[in-house]
Amino acid sequence: MPVVVAFGDSNTWGYDPATAARFAPDMRWTGVMRRELGADYSVIEEGLNGRTTVFDDPIEPDRRGADYLPPCLRSHAPLDLLIIALGCNDLKARFSASPGDSAFGAERLILMARAEPVGPQGAPPRILLVAPPPLARLTGFAEMFEGGAEKSRVLGARYREVAERHGVGFVDAGAFVACSPLDGIHYAPDQHAILGKAMAEAVRMTLA
Repeated sequence: MPVVVAFGDSNTWGYDPATAARFAPDMRWTGVMRRELGADYSVIEEGLNGRTTVFDDPIEPDRRGADYLPPCLRSHAPLDLLIIALGCNDLKARFSASPGDSAFGAERLILMARAEPVGPQGAPPRILLVAPPPLARLTGFAEMFEGGAEKSRVLGARYREVAERHGVGFVDAGAFVACSPLDGIHYAPDQHAILGKAMAEAVRMTLA
């Protein structure tokens, strides 16, 4: 049974832009993906609100993806596929990071994962990199993400370059879904459903 670990942020966690609560498991894109893949796959959710690729957050600690990724992979070993779905939080104004900085952060996570013998027979896991969609009109998060909307429109291209450079799977989520107009960052239920189906197909292709 292939084991898939989805390592992401609040959209992987299932943040509801209408209530700030958590969507039910079957409503999250990971849950939809699990259902689409069927009982022959094991999907493990590793989402955390505010998680970055490599940036230390002085206001919300313990959000640095690079710190948690190695123990996460080791705790779920053996696994076949790692999905990296991060980057949105890198665009917070307090990090002063460019789209290229975020892409370099994702690249570092890829290299870290490839150094871990947590896949089948002690090999590294396969990797699927997901670029977040562009931010929509920001409301309550506007100050926190000041300047982030413009940067977010470049992330897909930067992430694609990283994926091609390292020969990993790639999904540009912005080609399938859009962020909710309620807060400009998170996905509505219908978008989770769309992304989950697209990700299931990407998982099958990456593991083929």
